[in-house]
Amino acid sequence: MSGPAGAPPRTMGLGRALVALYAVFAVAAVSRAGVQIATDFEAAPLAYLLSAFSGVVYVLATLGLARTGARWRRVAWAACSVELVGVITVGFLSLADPQAFPDSTVWSGFGSGYVYVPLVLPVLGLVYLRRESRRR
Repeated sequence: MSGPAGAPPRTMGLGRALVALYAVFAVAAVSRAGVQIATDFEAAPLAYLLSAFSGVVYVLATLGLARTGARWRRVAWAACSVELVGVITVGFLSLADPQAFPDSTVWSGFGSGYVYVPLVLPVLGLVYLRRESRRR
């Protein structure tokens, strides 16, 4: 099945891989943050809230990439952009002031705890969305 003007749907090829990766990260980040907030919130509230926020961003990116339509495309653009800014900002802050992050977040050290996938993923998402918008 094709999208508008014969463009392939986002659930094929690279789009499918991005949706799958984002879904995995959404489940991982939301689950991790949920457990941390429920069991040890006072130990590192900023880190745990940032992990929860990143999980919400991953959920929105997953939905935006998986669904079709202009609204979902805007959601995907926004989520991938927020994720890139977040991982760069938190990455710098976590290295510049480690005491502010007594426990790591998904975005700490530019996603080093997740083999830097959180740094690469939004770039791939934005490139994919750009390529898709040029096809339209």
